Amino acid sequence: MTASLPVAAAALAACAIVVGASEPQQPPAAARATSGRTTYLATCAGCHLPDRSGRNEAPSLANADFASRWNGRPGELAAYIQKTMPPTDAGSLTAEAAADLAAYLLEPAAADAGAQTDASPRSTTRTGVVVSGEVKNYIPVTDEMLRNPAPGDWLMARRNYQGWSYSPLAEITRDNVKNLKLAWVWAMNEGGWNEPMPLVHDGIVYLANTGNVIQALDGATGDLIWENHIGPDPGAMFGATRSIAIYQDKIIHATTDARLVALDARTGRTVWDTTIADSRKGYGNTSGPLVIDGRIVQGLIGCDKYKEDGCFISAYDATDGKRVWKFETVAREGQTGGDTWGKLPNLLRAGGETWITGTYDPELKLTYWGIAQAKPWMLVSRGTTLDDKLLYTGSTVALRPADGSLAWYHQHAPAETFDLDEVFERVLIDVDGRKLLFTVGKPGILWKLDRETGRFINYKHTGYQDVFARVDPETGTPTYRADVGNQKIGEWMRACPSTEGGHNWQAMSFHPGTQSLIIPLSQSCVEFTARRVEQAEGGGGTAADRRFLEMPGTKGMIGKLAAYDVRTMKELWSREQRAPFLTAVLSTGGNVAFVGDLDRMFRAIDVKTGKTLWETRLGTSVQGFPVTFTAHGKQYVAVPTGLGGGSPRVAPAAIAPEIHHPRSGNALYVFALPEER
Repeated sequence: MTASLPVAAAALAACAIVVGASEPQQPPAAARATSGRTTYLATCAGCHLPDRSGRNEAPSLANADFASRWNGRPGELAAYIQKTMPPTDAGSLTAEAAADLAAYLLEPAAADAGAQTDASPRSTTRTGVVVSGEVKNYIPVTDEMLRNPAPGDWLMARRNYQGWSYSPLAEITRDNVKNLKLAWVWAMNEGGWNEPMPLVHDGIVYLANTGNVIQALDGATGDLIWENHIGPDPGAMFGATRSIAIYQDKIIHATTDARLVALDARTGRTVWDTTIADSRKGYGNTSGPLVIDGRIVQGLIGCDKYKEDGCFISAYDATDGKRVWKFETVAREGQTGGDTWGKLPNLLRAGGETWITGTYDPELKLTYWGIAQAKPWMLVSRGTTLDDKLLYTGSTVALRPADGSLAWYHQHAPAETFDLDEVFERVLIDVDGRKLLFTVGKPGILWKLDRETGRFINYKHTGYQDVFARVDPETGTPTYRADVGNQKIGEWMRACPSTEGGHNWQAMSFHPGTQSLIIPLSQSCVEFTARRVEQAEGGGGTAADRRFLEMPGTKGMIGKLAAYDVRTMKELWSREQRAPFLTAVLSTGGNVAFVGDLDRMFRAIDVKTGKTLWETRLGTSVQGFPVTFTAHGKQYVAVPTGLGGGSPRVAPAAIAPEIHHPRSGNALYVFALPEER
């Protein structure tokens, strides 16, 4: 039996609302709107933003499309909200709460009221260091350390410049991993989207919490050393903080409101604070920084709305935070590739976010980034055709970090039209003397490129997909199935995989001992219907309604974990389960891989067979990036638990509602082998 649920059609797409008992009498409309505004700002603004303008999967609740759809229909809107929202806990709202929210959302002055609220990210108080302490005997992190990290350190996103999510540590092996015990646990901030990757240097854990809170912890004991509340808090901005960076004596954090902040790694005190882009225009960040030869390379999100300026990758001097260069990810009129957007003016060229941290080849001196899709999601909404390639969306770009110039690009998904973006990790591997790049995006296609030239080499389907009819074996260019170009506003169209993706932000791992990529995958489908959008500044957005479905032939198994040979692309092993995997994969020199899922399970897997070697159940859904490190000579494994997120949470909530987890529990769990006696 296939289950489905409409998601993000026109109301609250990711709110977790706590409601009280119903009052016996119906309050007046003004009182309802006031109550709805309070609830909205406290619980919904983190995704839809305080002014209701929305971002990406959280649609605008303040534009003409929303008004034309729901004005004069408060009862229907309230019923829709109560039945379907929030998508990860549909039906949890009382009738009164839904009516209050509908009254607020349909109030003419609601958008202005939201924009002026104290929840606005520009008015959030930055409290700075709230717990004082000092990391003793701190050793500055050099460029050489980043190129060749110490075995016990984890100094950047996915640990090394090549993006392997692999550690050579081997104290924990496939033979003794069954003995792992909890060493300590640290409760993290509640609220927001918790998907962090801790950094570890010389036994000190640097941890990004929701709400732009950075902490330093003793890796052996979990004791807090210092804590800085940078701001804004999780109720003020959309998105997760997936990683931070460390360089010299600084911890570098890209905030959710599009700032870049450097903290003193010893004390947590702010050293400098730079604005990347204006958050009042919807810009923000979820990717972390990548430090290359003293320059901090950073992505950007919040580019789905129509505005004259667009998305870009940029670099900053690590000493003072001043911008050095920027590369625009959406080709503008008159630029190279600018003619690939058809007749659209710059104002109507949206999308091209870079919400996953890139990688770097120190020998070639090139940094590799994935570029997200064009917006709105469906080509009929944005006014383009399958002949419009829309550079550089859906692409891998190779940039020279010295000046940000483009060395090459390869477009994996020209004219992408189902939110199947190719923005995720680029993994760099040398095989038989050849410099290769691997990546896999939401279509679930594993791509192999030559990273010196960008030339396409090979591809592999990791699961079922019906969006592309074929992939050219010489160029790697996909051809859409015949009906994709015939989209009409308001008509449903099916796509497999769904926006959950065959693969999403949960990073794969390269295990050099087996020469294999171990990839967390998902299996679900979706039905889309496109909406008409305002062709004006502030219009745009994602502009589509969705219904999630089970994927044919999977028997409802949403989660898949599989290993692929980097030489042949052959699948070596795979395992499927009902719960999706919500962490990256971490593999180690002990021939163990670690991964966590929605059903609170954290497992150690044999890298050669995929069989479970050890497992434990944690407090809530296991979500984020597991890491391993040493403190005082002992190996530890750390993994976050967390709530919040987009399609990887929304799709399973729709098609596997029987998987339950607490609505709180953001934490960091740390495991180790017991002491020998």
